[in-house]
Amino acid sequence: MSDFRRLTDQVWASPQITLDDVAEARERGFAMIVNNRPDGEVEDQPEGDAIEAAARAAGLDYRAIPVGHAGFSGPQVDAMAEALAAADGKVLAYCRSGTRSTLLWALARAQQGEDTDTIARAAAEAGYDIAPVRQAIMALSARAGE
Repeated sequence: MSDFRRLTDQVWASPQITLDDVAEARERGFAMIVNNRPDGEVEDQPEGDAIEAAARAAGLDYRAIPVGHAGFSGPQVDAMAEALAAADGKVLAYCRSGTRSTLLWALARAQQGEDTDTIARAAAEAGYDIAPVRQAIMALSARAGE
C-alpha cells in the first residue's frame, strides 16, 4: 500500500512513488501527478521520465516542478498553483519524503490567500510540518489578502 497522505480532498502528498504507485493512483481516482523531486538525488530513484510515461499511459496528467537543495522560488510556487488550478480532479504530489511537495503546496495555497493556520493544520494532519516556510506562508497569505 502506498503512503499517499491527504492534505485536502483534492491534494495529496507522498514520498517517492514507483511505477506501481502510478497504477494505484489511477485506481484511487487521481487525475494528476506532480513530481517535486529532481532526478538523480539518489542512485536507485525512479527517473521522472519513467513516472511521466507511466502516468500518461494510465491517463493521468503529469507535471514536473522539481525542488532541489536551493529551496523554493517564486516560479516554482506559481507553477504549483497553476498545476493545482489546472487539475481535473485529485492531485498526487511527491518528492523524497513528501515534505517538499507539502511545503510547495502550502506556499501555493498561501499565495491564493488561504489562511496560514488552515494550511498548517492540514499539513500536520498529514504528518508534515510547515515550520521551515511558515514566515513565507504568512507573508504570501497577507499579500494575497491586500
